[in-house]
Amino acid sequence: MTLFWRKWQLALQHLLYIYVLFLLFYSMYMSTLCQMCEGTVRQDSPVWDFCLTKGHIRGRCCFGNNTSNVDTIIGLDLANCSISHVEHLYNSSTTFIIDLSNNPISNLSDFIFQGFSHLTQLLLPSKLECPGGNASWEKVEVKNNAKICEGQKNICNQTVQMPWDCPENSFCSPYGPGFFECSCLHNFHGYKCMRQVRPPSNHPKQVGHYSFIAHVHCSLCF
Repeated sequence: MTLFWRKWQLALQHLLYIYVLFLLFYSMYMSTLCQMCEGTVRQDSPVWDFCLTKGHIRGRCCFGNNTSNVDTIIGLDLANCSISHVEHLYNSSTTFIIDLSNNPISNLSDFIFQGFSHLTQLLLPSKLECPGGNASWEKVEVKNNAKICEGQKNICNQTVQMPWDCPENSFCSPYGPGFFECSCLHNFHGYKCMRQVRPPSNHPKQVGHYSFIAHVHCSLCF
């Protein structure tokens, strides 16, 4: 019995070590993102106005006040930071507003915003297109030399013809501007949700494991 508890204790210590490392690397990512530009969120900027009532500012990030995770980014101000290339925005898919205006960015991939389903306002250099195209947003305008993409649409609720639909026995969920995700309905799983599981009557319903993320402009998916 003593040997068993010793092994159990070592296993717990190992898991705790992994968890601490995860928190360390996560904090480093957050720090890198929020310090991509000198200073803090610019006063009277769109991110500043948004953060006044919904969060608190650290560096160029606005962190939410009413979230279970204290490191949840809800706003990101990277305007006027001399950024010429953006490959990814780290773990900031929880943001509601991002400002990338007044930067010499010549190209911006839609895939950078994959998973940004909460994003409601995006400010870009005026020459860039809104991710997902104008059809993915309620309002697109150019103001003060910035392209403003506002009100991300839920592509799953639109009546426009998409290149394909989610397969039978699955449901559609928004997954960022121009993206959607297909997930299996209760008790279905496998490729295209074609396999059905019949659990006992007292077994809770579960969503299947199959998941497919697609872009509205993809012509080779599925």
